[in-house]
Amino acid sequence: MKQLIKNVQILTMDEEWTEYKDGYLLIEENRISQLGAMTDPLPQADQVIDGKKGILLPGMINTHTHAGMIPFRSLGDDVPDRLRRFLFPLEQVMTPKLVRASAEYAMAEMLLSGVTAFCDMYYFEDEVAQAAEAMKVRALLGETIIDMATCDAKDSIEALAYCEAFIQKWQNHAMITPIIAPHAPNTNDPETLAAIVALSRKYNVPITMHVEEMTYEMEEFAKKFQQTPIAYLHELGYLDQTFIMAHCIFMTEEDMALVKKYKDNVRIAHCIGANTKSAKGVAPVRGMLENHLTVGLGTDGPSSGNTLDLFTQMRMFANFHKTHLADRGAFPAKEIVHLATAGGAKTLGLFDQVGSLEIGKQADLTLVETQSINMFPIFDAYSALVYSANASNVSDVWVNGQQLVKEKQLVQKDVQTLRAALYQQMDQFVTEAKRKAAEV
Repeated sequence: MKQLIKNVQILTMDEEWTEYKDGYLLIEENRISQLGAMTDPLPQADQVIDGKKGILLPGMINTHTHAGMIPFRSLGDDVPDRLRRFLFPLEQVMTPKLVRASAEYAMAEMLLSGVTAFCDMYYFEDEVAQAAEAMKVRALLGETIIDMATCDAKDSIEALAYCEAFIQKWQNHAMITPIIAPHAPNTNDPETLAAIVALSRKYNVPITMHVEEMTYEMEEFAKKFQQTPIAYLHELGYLDQTFIMAHCIFMTEEDMALVKKYKDNVRIAHCIGANTKSAKGVAPVRGMLENHLTVGLGTDGPSSGNTLDLFTQMRMFANFHKTHLADRGAFPAKEIVHLATAGGAKTLGLFDQVGSLEIGKQADLTLVETQSINMFPIFDAYSALVYSANASNVSDVWVNGQQLVKEKQLVQKDVQTLRAALYQQMDQFVTEAKRKAAEV
């Protein structure tokens, strides 16, 4: 099947920053086969979509989230030590069905906001994978490994066994990449961390982990080992593997110099919304990029950042980093859109497939309409995306050549049905959440 999208401003996000002010793009089966200016002869197609002067860009990439945590949204948002007072205790009542329903709902939210691929860390990750397959999205998925009893493992040994079985089941899937997801350097013992590296080497799969996110994490490693968590992980072999580090708020100049030596392996998922909401700080992204490190944007979970769209992250990125650096010219909008698209694809190791609109790449696309009141006038499309647009401006989304969002509606799923299914699974969770909230 051939699908022609015409009358659109195309931001390819390729290495040359190619743009078409008034262009077209042809999808043939699941790949981009042609693109160019409307003044060129238009190719024949089975289906023609009039983009109505919208902005067509690569599907956005969410480099770090927890899709199973929709039930936590708006719970204890302003409570100190929320992780240990709310999240860890309430995760004990998570069930496979609840994770599955939450994941499908989260993926619907991401699709409707133009996110076509994401990296996830949670429990019952096989349920998340089944949800991703049903929703037809692209995903890197990892089972959480942590040194405590959880809802799906009595200890880290059991979690590692689950993880290996998960990798074996999904390792050859076209759209789903199984990965390994240890929670953090300070929530796993050295033996478990070493076993994770061995597992990564055995199956040649990436690792993702929360790294240098907490002040107490930094203090613990300074006291115990007289080094940073990144230096500690380096000694265990993590920087030799494909390693996606989430957060890195407290990354030092010495850390950056070390990671630079392994920049082909190590990438960073920057979650500005969650980091600033929790008052942890602003990660040194300018230094990361100056050291030629790969960075993409992430939302964190719907409990930490509340939304799963990257429009929120792009605007917060601009506002916080410019303020933090006292430099209005820092990070032009063009560079921020790059972080949400090509940068995210590079972070997840997907740039050979997606992240830019180029002939031969898989057709993961987001069309942002420009007819709404907040989208006029547009002097600079990148600025409009960062400073004016929001998730509600996403009109159409394609993943792997298949249109999954059409005129702001899911094509194959119904949001109200997904919400009802999630609500049905939340009974015990809601009861426990209310009890915990009453204790605060």
